Amino acid sequence: MGKELFDNIPSKVADLLNDVKNGRIGLPDLQRPFVWKDNKVRELLDSMMKGYPIGYIMLWSSPVDYTNTAHIGKNEKVYKQPDDLVIDGQQRLTALLAAMYGVPIKDKNYAERRIRISFNPLTREFAVWTQAYERDTEWISEISSVFAADKEHTISKFRKAYIRTANEGRLKNERPELTEEEEDAVEENINDLLNLGIYSLPTLKINSKADEEDVADIFVRVNSGGQNLTEKNFIETLIAVYDNEVYDKINKFCSESRIPANGTSYNQILQVDPSHLIRVAVGVGFKRARLRYAYMLLRGKNLKTGEITQNVREDNLAIFKDSLDMATNLNNWHAFMNVFVSAGYLKGSLVASSNAVVFSYVLYLIGKFEYKVSSVELQKIVRKWIFMSTITGFYTVSTETKVEKQFADLRDIHTANEFVEYLDSEISNRFTDDYFKYTLPSELNSSSATSPAWYGYVAAINVLGTPMLFSTTPLSQYFSLGSSGDKSSVDKHHIFPKHYLETIGYDNDRDRNQIANFTYLDYSTNIDISDAPPEEYVNRYREKLGNEGYKLACAQNALPENFEKLSYPEFLKRRRILMAQIIKKAYTKLNQ
Repeated sequence: MGKELFDNIPSKVADLLNDVKNGRIGLPDLQRPFVWKDNKVRELLDSMMKGYPIGYIMLWSSPVDYTNTAHIGKNEKVYKQPDDLVIDGQQRLTALLAAMYGVPIKDKNYAERRIRISFNPLTREFAVWTQAYERDTEWISEISSVFAADKEHTISKFRKAYIRTANEGRLKNERPELTEEEEDAVEENINDLLNLGIYSLPTLKINSKADEEDVADIFVRVNSGGQNLTEKNFIETLIAVYDNEVYDKINKFCSESRIPANGTSYNQILQVDPSHLIRVAVGVGFKRARLRYAYMLLRGKNLKTGEITQNVREDNLAIFKDSLDMATNLNNWHAFMNVFVSAGYLKGSLVASSNAVVFSYVLYLIGKFEYKVSSVELQKIVRKWIFMSTITGFYTVSTETKVEKQFADLRDIHTANEFVEYLDSEISNRFTDDYFKYTLPSELNSSSATSPAWYGYVAAINVLGTPMLFSTTPLSQYFSLGSSGDKSSVDKHHIFPKHYLETIGYDNDRDRNQIANFTYLDYSTNIDISDAPPEEYVNRYREKLGNEGYKLACAQNALPENFEKLSYPEFLKRRRILMAQIIKKAYTKLNQ
């Protein structure tokens, strides 16, 4: 067995919560949205009252001699920098601190609120506060009032006041007053409530022999309250401890990216997560792609020597903050988002991997600020890069390895022209004639609804401004801001309808749902075609559009001429080739 990297420290709930309140233990969850429902807090207290185990707490020593003066939570701290950081058990400690001591938490919109848990000293029941419990004289509306009375040494008065009020309520409802046995039960149960403070909560402290990678691995492996902790959660925790201002900036940007509003980070491409911004900041500032480098850098590790020092930590944090400022600058952000949209990817539903957005943004910022590429040239090359990387799935497999290699290549790039030429070369190496002739048609041989090749075809249609089949309205209009994109406006339709295919022997969805059998139609056309065989509905639309108009619609939508007369397999084969050529045509337009 390997040597243990932790020490077992017996702890009491009250001691842990007091250490959080005075700042000796860092609990960043007071800063971030609290994810538990109030009923789960009630269940936690109920388990403690019944003597059930509620798991353990895991701590990690904070960096030695680090002098950050940021406070965790809003209450004033005795400790300006925590000695220990909560690695596992954050939600439990936050829940207990909020319910027992009335400390406010943040909701999902980052607004402050309180967790109010009621208690019945006669029945030992806990409940989530409501007006009914507030009015019921036999309930203590908030348990935090009991702990406040104990702290102020007025608990005896509190018990007497409770008994008096309960009796008044009973008399009002024509019920007998509390018996002596009931009064004894009240005293005993209130004491048991207060004794939750001496409830044993096993605490494991990761010792100094563990390095950042050990701790991050532990963090990822442990499980807190049924929720798997991730590497990005670990990094967010570090940032919350090291610099609350940075942490708040990240979370504000992420929150606003989800809510339509002017002058915010809102967009239709990506709902930003803290890990996205952390990746961008580490990529721009340190030319590193792997998320694990973030916690090494924030801890003050020199990546060349492996040493951890306060000076390096301060330097790294300064670089991280500067890069984050670039990433969260709304002018930079929306300019990049406009470039992404101009590559045909008008909505996030067309992007197979969020990494395509994140790392393309890194390239955009590096090109703009490090290599000083002109605005027009930068937009053009990044647009082409977005188009190529999303279609080929560049960022969907071994992403960090690929980007690390790219960063290594950039170390030999010194001018704006070299930067543009490098990206152009990388694009050309992937977008070869053979790729469009053989590889892409093969990638279109799929029934995956999330295929990068399918999304690439839709992006190409948007770039070319192509009207939907049998329509004069460009498909891009249905993906623009404000369009719902649901069945009331536009829908994917089987060119060879599913029911028709079933009647001719194709009963497997993988065959019927081939990418090459799809096109977008407006809702009325979709209803009109319904399950009609191709030969039937084609004749109707050939008459409606005229022969030349019909030929043009087919050419624009990658449909072989007289496709309705082809066998289904032959239709798919020919259409994949034509779809690949549409994508190539869009790339040629972007390359002009």
